[in-house]
Amino acid sequence: MKIPVALTIAGSDPSGGAGIQADLKTFAAHGVYGLSTITALTVQNTQGVQEIFPVDPYQVRAQILHLLADIPVQAVKLGMLGTTAVVQTIAAVLDGDIPLVLDPVMVSSSGKALLERSGITTLVRQLFPKALLVTPNLAEAGVLTGRAVTNREEMLQAARTIAGLGPAAVLVKGGHLSGEAVDILYYQKDYMTFAAERQDNPNTHGTGCTYASAIAANLALGIPLADSIGKAKTYVTGAIAAGLDIGRGTGPTNHFFDM
Repeated sequence: MKIPVALTIAGSDPSGGAGIQADLKTFAAHGVYGLSTITALTVQNTQGVQEIFPVDPYQVRAQILHLLADIPVQAVKLGMLGTTAVVQTIAAVLDGDIPLVLDPVMVSSSGKALLERSGITTLVRQLFPKALLVTPNLAEAGVLTGRAVTNREEMLQAARTIAGLGPAAVLVKGGHLSGEAVDILYYQKDYMTFAAERQDNPNTHGTGCTYASAIAANLALGIPLADSIGKAKTYVTGAIAAGLDIGRGTGPTNHFFDM
């Protein structure tokens, strides 16, 4: 039996709500076999990230090379990379032939820096041009464009500006705005909007990771980009609605809500 395969390259979240753990759960929920390369070990729970231990770049490189040498991969998802050296290593290994969904993770929801400042510049210069899709939230879009992104018009402008940095497409996520949860895609010199009713559930830990990995899973299944995003939007909305009351902080989304 053959099955589509996706690779996640990201940090480990021992609480299971975000990072590698969330990505692999999302792949499984979509019927996609998940491979993983760990870029950093984190100490975190539902109350926040306490410590980060980056993985040696050589070890990151070895993980990726040995996986790709053995198993055909239909999509790659990038999450937390941690250090400039790891970003450079990944850029040197990935050739851009496999559809790449890049979630530019910079700061945790609890305020912990997840990528060195110098790593942001390297990420943009070396990995954005290899990405099929980059998925910044409003804060990340602000960092990437150098100006605040606080409404839909600014989201449109940010998406086009970030696309100018090299990726084929940009999805600016508006989940932190009031009203409907609206995301804006800029792709092939056109815009597309993805909207969903806002879910009244505080358990949203790992939403960004889950959304990006759901897009990658759909791409691995051979679904076109815009349709992959639409399906992922529906999936992550359902996962948020069914978010789990786990821990004393912000609980995780429910990756297997419809299984």
